[in-house]
Amino acid sequence: MLREIVLDTETTGTEARNGDRLIEIGCVELINHVQTGETFHRLINPQRAVSEGAFAVHGISDAMLADKPVFAEVVDAFLEFCGDARLVIHNAPFDVGFLNMEFARLGPAAPKAIALEDVVDTLLLARRKHPGAANNLDALCNRYGVDTTRRVKHGALLDAQILAEVYVELLGGKQTSLGLSIAEPAETVTLGALTDSGPVGPRPMRSRLTEGERLRHDSFVESLGTNAVWREYMEP
Repeated sequence: MLREIVLDTETTGTEARNGDRLIEIGCVELINHVQTGETFHRLINPQRAVSEGAFAVHGISDAMLADKPVFAEVVDAFLEFCGDARLVIHNAPFDVGFLNMEFARLGPAAPKAIALEDVVDTLLLARRKHPGAANNLDALCNRYGVDTTRRVKHGALLDAQILAEVYVELLGGKQTSLGLSIAEPAETVTLGALTDSGPVGPRPMRSRLTEGERLRHDSFVESLGTNAVWREYMEP
């Protein structure tokens, strides 16, 4: 069994080394690349003001954080949820940098720092799979058809849930519907079973080509001439 935790954070700004702090942590549990429905989510009082630039991104105000616990009060629950699972993060150096800076503030009781080499960085996965293309989370959602209609502002838990879907697509596509509990039995289909329309067969895969990519491909094939071997493999 492979257990992974997809993680996202929100912060007061972009510079952990210059005093910016975590204000939100969102985590989603995956078992064998399937969301189990188990999540971890906390808002955190950073004990400093949220910058205007950060507020414009996530919409979390100082007033919303004033009565929330500080990081030292949530770290144990966070570490217990993560356990020894592998972390999956988009642009891991950013989130890991903030987490390790918060750990360091805890003094002698600080947990072990997170090593980047132990983290799956989906940004690096995307860059290897789509070199030269935009690979931020929004671009990847558009590329893979991941629904983002719920996402008005950035939020750590929602972004972690969306990233979990993108991660599975980066690995080659989902094998099981995401969001279902692993305890829920899968529907069994007997080979050759009949429906009103005939035998049950494999479902066709959804094309990931955009209309522009398809047109450029067709244009390239036309440029090869009428005797191109490629034409033998094209649909009539």
